[in-house]
Parts: sequence; C-alpha cells; structure tokens
Amino acid sequence: MNQTKAIKSFSQLGDEIRAFLKNPNAVEHEEWNTALTLAEQQNGWFTSDSIVNSLKGIEPWLTTASLTSWLAHYTQLPQENTNPITVSVVMAGNIPLVGFHDFLCVLITGNIIDAKQSSTDNVLLKFLAKRLIAIEPVFEKHIHFIEKLSATANAVIATGSNNTARHFEYYFRNVPHIIRKNRNGVAILTGEETTEDLSKLGEDIFSYYGLGCRNISKMYIPEGYDLGNFFRGIEKYSAVVNHNKYANNYTYNRTIFLMDGKIFNDNNFLAVIEDKAIPSPIAVLHYERYNNLNSLTEKLAAQKELIQCIATTEKVKQQLGNIPIPVVKLGEAQSPGLMDYADGVDVIKFIVEQSK
Repeated sequence: MNQTKAIKSFSQLGDEIRAFLKNPNAVEHEEWNTALTLAEQQNGWFTSDSIVNSLKGIEPWLTTASLTSWLAHYTQLPQENTNPITVSVVMAGNIPLVGFHDFLCVLITGNIIDAKQSSTDNVLLKFLAKRLIAIEPVFEKHIHFIEKLSATANAVIATGSNNTARHFEYYFRNVPHIIRKNRNGVAILTGEETTEDLSKLGEDIFSYYGLGCRNISKMYIPEGYDLGNFFRGIEKYSAVVNHNKYANNYTYNRTIFLMDGKIFNDNNFLAVIEDKAIPSPIAVLHYERYNNLNSLTEKLAAQKELIQCIATTEKVKQQLGNIPIPVVKLGEAQSPGLMDYADGVDVIKFIVEQSK
C-alpha cells in the first residue's frame, strides 16, 4: 500500500463523514442512517448523539493535512509498504468506534488488520471499512473482520479489563503485543474555575455516559472547596438521567450508598462521594481533597498506570510540569488527537518495529 494513496483515501472517508454530519437527513445518507440505527439497536448505550459525537471526534483526524503531519513524526515509515505484516486487534466496545484509531494506525502504515470486534460494537467500524473500500478497493485485501484470533498474526493489540488483560498477556506471550488495561481520566480543580470551566468538565464526565477510558471518574479539589459551585456548573447535563440505563445505575448506586450509611452529595443525576479510588461506578463521581499541588502531582505520577489523562485549567497545566500523564484542558478529555495514544503507547512506532 502506497502511503500517499492511503492518506488520500482516509481523507476522502473524512469528507464523507463531514458531509453526513453537515446534512444527516440527505437522501444520499440513507445507508449511513441505517448503520447508526443498527448500532443503536445493538447497544442501548449507543444513542444517536453518542455515535455522532464519536464521528465528530475522528473527523478532524481524517484530513490530508492532519494525516501527513502525524506520519511526519515517523521518518522510518516507507513510502511504499511492500512487505505488510498482519496485526490482530482485539477491540473494546465501551463507546462507539473506540477501536478506530488502532484500525487507522494499522492501515495507514500499509499493513493488514485482523479486527476482532466486541459484540456490543460491531456495526459502525464495518460500515466505515465498507466506505473506505469503496473509495480504494485495495483496502479489501488489508481489512479482515474475524471471530477467532489467528495464530499467524505478526503482532497483537488488545484492549480489555484488568481481568481480561491477564488472559491476553498469557495467550499472546509469544507474540509482540500491546495489552491495555482499565484506565480513567481525572480532573484537578482549584476553586478558581468559572461556571464555563465547570460546564466543560461536565462534558468530560457525561459524554458517552462516562463509559470511556478518558471520561473523568474522579476529581481532586482543594480543602474548603464548595461542591455547590461544581453542581451549578454541570446543571446543563441533567437530561442524562433520562437515559434508562444511566438512570438505573444512578438509582442503584445511590440506594447502595444510602443503605450503607455513606455520606455523599447528589443533584438528582450524579452522586458525588469522597473516595480514594480512581475508577467510579456509572453515575458516580469520586472526589478527594488536597492541600498542596506539588504533593498531588507526585501522588498522581505514582498512579500513572491507572490514569489515562488529567483534565484541568491551563494555569494548573503549567504548574504540573513534566508529569508523565497527558494533561488536557477541561472539556477536551474525550477529544484526543492522532498522537494521543491510549495508555501512552505509540502504536505506529510499535507496528514499525515489528515490520523490521
């Protein structure tokens, strides 16, 4: 596969996504809407808004300028890959199109993907693959959707829970691999945030109903912080509780807290409780108070294997220095760029190393 041709093809796919997002009800987008409907029917968490949000997330990646700039970081990439390897990718299914970045990494480098999708998200990527093949038929030989993992793969990328990761580590012990475990996003507040800042934090908490590894599951707040300010900032997201699955989780977790006699705060759609753990249940946000930002920075750095990203203000971002965890602005936790690799592991670099 020629790199220039691959970039052009993915850019054209991006054009199709942009056209759909601009006018989803156009007659020519009937096939797109059918795919979205099937995905919604398959997974109750995949609302049309969530799917559209995921398309909006990948659309900026798929331009000639973005793709060219991204690949320019890898001078060892050949212009023409005449000896492609096969990369098996075991994909999660927590949010729509969560495996697209791995899909893109394998194909843009001219290699072959064996994609084993989650049973909860096996409609949308197949549809985009179909559109990509229509743009450039050569991709048909490079894209395989599989039910069982092949023993002949040259490399493996697998995403799952901490429990499944142990199985992956054993199963793929003799194959070069990237194994991803559970991670979550955290936020750092200082009390100086505006209502707009806190509203942006709400986007980081509630997008995809909090199911993504980049969603904020815990916030760190200074001693004396007034949670009333936080609740006022996220009020615009109250409609999240109208989703049946989310509402059930909110009611269940709130009931458990009450039965256990735990002290917590809530606003009728989010329970906020003090807890040292970083992961939190759906419809629950953990918080922990801190006295000193430097001490907090050291604490978070020591837990870097549990944290996907930190969301905070630009001022705090500067104060965090060279913390070994990606730091993003409030509202941008679920808007990663092409270089924002999951778990901080460079997938393109990994693939290139296996191709030598």
